[in-house]
Amino acid sequence: MSKNKIALVTGGSRGLGENMAINLAKKGLDVVLTYQSNKVEADKTAQEIESLGQKAYALQLDVSQVDNFDTFVNQVKKVIGSHFEADYIDYLINNAGIGINAMITETTQEQFDTLVDIHFKGAFFLTQKLLPIMADGGGIVNISSGLARFSFPGYSVYGALKAAMETLTRYQAKELGARQIRSNVVAPGAIETDFGGGTNKTDEGKRAAIANFTALGRVGIPSDIGGVVAFLCTEDAKWVNAQRIEVSGGMMI
Repeated sequence: MSKNKIALVTGGSRGLGENMAINLAKKGLDVVLTYQSNKVEADKTAQEIESLGQKAYALQLDVSQVDNFDTFVNQVKKVIGSHFEADYIDYLINNAGIGINAMITETTQEQFDTLVDIHFKGAFFLTQKLLPIMADGGGIVNISSGLARFSFPGYSVYGALKAAMETLTRYQAKELGARQIRSNVVAPGAIETDFGGGTNKTDEGKRAAIANFTALGRVGIPSDIGGVVAFLCTEDAKWVNAQRIEVSGGMMI
């Protein structure tokens, strides 16, 4: 059987998820990563992980489609058996997400439901479905946002759902403690990725504003986040549980 621990990263084909997956591999973990539509990018990430000497496999998953989770879990079982020679995964990183910016007065029910399905309902039930194939002593890393702590107009639903994930993290830690499964939540600040239209990369006015109210004086980059998530999936973090770790360079302090 495989001696390496296995981490499953949702939304692992690009951006933060890609960096998390690569940092996990650098820590000696094998990685299953999911993508919604971009198989080419996902396979490229998997190849990079394998170039680091770890095993990797990319699976398609739409985290908003809860009814498909049983099929997905069966795929995971087959992949970890055939590709990784394992019976269980050790870590789950609930990273997949989208950004929708809409003021409270303009938010539609469709936008609201889309965000709930991806950022809360999907993460809740995917975790539930994967728990039977998660090893005792493993861990969960949920992804929140600085927007659960401070407020910018247009992110009311997203920020509220990230706050919900922070609360859920504590409940997971409490209920799964008997299995020695830890649950923590990482809250990035503003990061330059394609997320939410990519304005943190392209809008110079926004970038200057972010730098101005961040103690370290710049916009974050994906590599600021991935190593922290990977750390939480190691023995060095074995006594870190039910914690919210904001990784924002000191944003809005």
